[in-house]
Amino acid sequence: MKIFLGVMFALLTLVACAAPTPRPLKVLAAETFLADIGQNVAGDRLQIEALLPLDADPHSFEPTPNDVRRVADCTVLIVNGAGFEEFLNRILANAGGNRQVIDASAGLTSRKPTANEILDADRPGDPHFWLDPSNVVKYVENIRDALAQVDPAGATTYKSNADAYIANLKQLDQAIAEQVKTVPAERRKIVTNHESFGYFADRYGFQIIGTIVPSVSTGAAPSAQQIARLIDQIRQSGTRVIFLEAGANPQLAKQIAQETGVRIVTNLYTHSLTAPNGVAPTYIEMMKHNVKTIVDALK
Repeated sequence: MKIFLGVMFALLTLVACAAPTPRPLKVLAAETFLADIGQNVAGDRLQIEALLPLDADPHSFEPTPNDVRRVADCTVLIVNGAGFEEFLNRILANAGGNRQVIDASAGLTSRKPTANEILDADRPGDPHFWLDPSNVVKYVENIRDALAQVDPAGATTYKSNADAYIANLKQLDQAIAEQVKTVPAERRKIVTNHESFGYFADRYGFQIIGTIVPSVSTGAAPSAQQIARLIDQIRQSGTRVIFLEAGANPQLAKQIAQETGVRIVTNLYTHSLTAPNGVAPTYIEMMKHNVKTIVDALK
């Protein structure tokens, strides 16, 4: 009997030693703003890295072999979804393996363009949900639930962190609304370089007069007729400012400004955060910077 038990113990020991070690969670977020939102949910339990570097435009991003490797190595990938990451299918096809993909915008409904906005037949949905902080609450809930699924031991931590961050988002939403009230309603007219501020405009009572690039993607190019139409819209509406996102080519904006006399305001941050010493090191700071820039220009 002792010999039998000894053999069984030895066998169990060998099985235990041969059992695969659980793969540690390695979380990657597609964009820097998503990494920051996710980090607020993960807290100290996980470190979330961004796939895209600072200042990268997701619409025109060209992945490198190193990007494919990083996706291949991750166990969890957070994406905005809604067609925003046009580069992602190529990466996933080459990365192989299995990972949990968190679609942060899942459950949100794409807005409908207003009368002045041109519907992009190739990209009918607007993926820029995060420029309305009330939508980011859904992002946080989706990330919280998915992290708790892959890491049940951390569920309580994720819930506590998510609750605290959602409270901060609601405070941000209220603060933005109060700032916008300082701009007379008749001056809340904006022109941007592409279709990105729709959810922001809908939430805070701005009117989108038009966009230089009539698409939710910065990769599209406007026709001469579309530029002429935008110039007419600016003149007829009395719009005073064209807002450009950081990194946008200002050439067409300058041409329109010469024709209409409007002012160009640059350095809105939408697709990427800045370095820690910049004006938009976190999602919340990014929104605060954008709102101050817009409000100050329109007062």
